[in-house]
Amino acid sequence: MDIDEIKTLTDLMVSNDLSEIMLRDGEKRIILRRGQLQRVVAPTVAPAPVMQAAAAPMAVAPATPAKPADDPGLAKITSPMVGTYYASSSPEAQPFVKIGDRVNNDSVVCIIEAMKVFNEIKAEVSGVIESIEVTAGTPVEYGQVLMKVRTA
Repeated sequence: MDIDEIKTLTDLMVSNDLSEIMLRDGEKRIILRRGQLQRVVAPTVAPAPVMQAAAAPMAVAPATPAKPADDPGLAKITSPMVGTYYASSSPEAQPFVKIGDRVNNDSVVCIIEAMKVFNEIKAEVSGVIESIEVTAGTPVEYGQVLMKVRTA
């Protein structure tokens, strides 16, 4: 993708009052966002899997024991959409859940904002929150793990 294509996309965003566009082409991913205070459009390119594999050994602390990849007693709460993750209903409010909280199928665990619509995300599983994988205010992808719940 060249600068002229990006300029065309930003012009389309302005003329159609869009705040975000995400494009994927193989391993490349570009996200264009615009807002009231920030007018910078920055392309984001996802690193190739080979780079991720090379960086993985450096990220693991030697004293931390590895957990099994497929723990049958651990359920994952995933994002049902692309959007922005929020842990609470407002910046001043307490988070919906914290590590160690018990949830059930109907417990609201977070909010995902997509196109100015705030969607409550329910646990859809019963158990205890073991980990929260996302920080408030960060963008999330469809299917991205938000939390892990100990069910057994």
